[in-house]
Amino acid sequence: MDDFIEPVTDLKNVEDSQSEAVENDLAVLTADLQRLQAEYANYRKRVERDRALSHELAIGVVLGELLPILDDLDRAREHGELQGGFKAVADQLANITTKLGLQKYGEVGTPFDPQIHEALLHSTSTDVSEPTASAILQPGYKYKERILRPARVAVTDPE
Repeated sequence: MDDFIEPVTDLKNVEDSQSEAVENDLAVLTADLQRLQAEYANYRKRVERDRALSHELAIGVVLGELLPILDDLDRAREHGELQGGFKAVADQLANITTKLGLQKYGEVGTPFDPQIHEALLHSTSTDVSEPTASAILQPGYKYKERILRPARVAVTDPE
């Protein structure tokens, strides 16, 4: 009769070991699923970031190609040659580029910064205490934080 009880005990041990194996398999599969979900979330974030970056780069390239046209329009405006329907087109183009985020910069009297200025002329004067942009030969443009074209300036250094 003792032989008969022992197989029941072995059956319980087998069930316990099978239960542990199932729990271990479940834990491994759950960890794999969590890892895959995290990888997918990271992939999705990376794709969105790359998409936004490529969108910004594409807009920056197009705006960079428009800079000579904007320069010509500014020169025509300075000489009073921008009139009528052409003035309306120029104003629309300026509004669109501003709406897209194009920023014009460069003012006379600002301190010279080689990060955003390109020095084309150089002189000295006692009127300034630091290198200063004394004339803006061509304005600079930036899109978001990217410099599309540095401002081309005449620089006056202190004597």
